[in-house]
Amino acid sequence: MSCLALIVTVVSLFFVNVSLFASETDDRIESSAKESYVFKTYLKSDDIKIQSNDGVVALTGTVTEESHKSLARETVSSLPGVKSVDNNLTVKGEVPAEYSDEWLIAKVKTTLFFHRSVSATETEVLAKDGIITLRGKATSAAQKDLTNEYAKDVEGVQYVKNEITVLTASTKPNKKSVGEKVDVVTESIDDASITALVKMTLLFHRSTSALNTTVVTKKGVVELGGKTKTVAEKNQATKIVSDVYGVKRVVSKMTVQ
Repeated sequence: MSCLALIVTVVSLFFVNVSLFASETDDRIESSAKESYVFKTYLKSDDIKIQSNDGVVALTGTVTEESHKSLARETVSSLPGVKSVDNNLTVKGEVPAEYSDEWLIAKVKTTLFFHRSVSATETEVLAKDGIITLRGKATSAAQKDLTNEYAKDVEGVQYVKNEITVLTASTKPNKKSVGEKVDVVTESIDDASITALVKMTLLFHRSTSALNTTVVTKKGVVELGGKTKTVAEKNQATKIVSDVYGVKRVVSKMTVQ
């Protein structure tokens, strides 16, 4: 009887410890998601509730854009301990029809927000029948050209009219030029946010949207896996990912079929 009692006690303690560990993991997942760069920067105006149960995460609430729904899912999916994500987020208001001018404007703006070498806040995006017009200010001709390149690579864009003004030395603010890190926070962006931003960026760019790519981030170093059809596709993916916020270095292990 005493042996049986001891076994029952040990088993009970085991399940209690497992339950406590699961609870701590769920608390950490919920906290990490809320404190992630993506949630505090891109999704800060959205009403998102996060509930984790033994690593199965449910997302409920509302977001302002369809892309925010996907971005939230990708960020949470990349957190340690997450087994699956049930994305029940809904988009507030009317969702623009696919490939409409409103849809293209949202796509181009979001794409620019993912990249650190262009200024999404200083760029006005207009659309008419698939033709994108860019206006605003750039710190250099290189930044202007890169903004044009990113906008042109969005699925559905037929043509880009680049009316961005390049600031002269006398009017240029005290900021670093294209190719340099323009945000101090880049060094401290969490890996889950970086992974999510990279996945979304590859999806939003027409030249990389069809790639079967895996993304793993460790301390800001992004490893790309999967397959491409050409060396050019592989190089393009590396180039695009290198300019995503938080990415310190890209290691491409993609193979050419």
